[in-house]
Amino acid sequence: MTIDLPLIVVLIALGYVGLKFARVPKWLVIVLLLLGFQTAHTFIAPAIDSGTKTGVEVVNGTTK
Repeated sequence: MTIDLPLIVVLIALGYVGLKFARVPKWLVIVLLLLGFQTAHTFIAPAIDSGTKTGVEVVNGTTK
């Protein structure tokens, strides 16, 4: 059985666990969130996207 789970859902879950159980400061989460939005509009965004897709393919065993 295959489960299709968007990466954003996994990241939100990890953020929630980090805030709830690991006692990560809220200001750090906000700063990292803003950094992510800023990075999405730079020249490095396509490299991050392809690296993430490649990592997911490796984990899933679906590399070409």
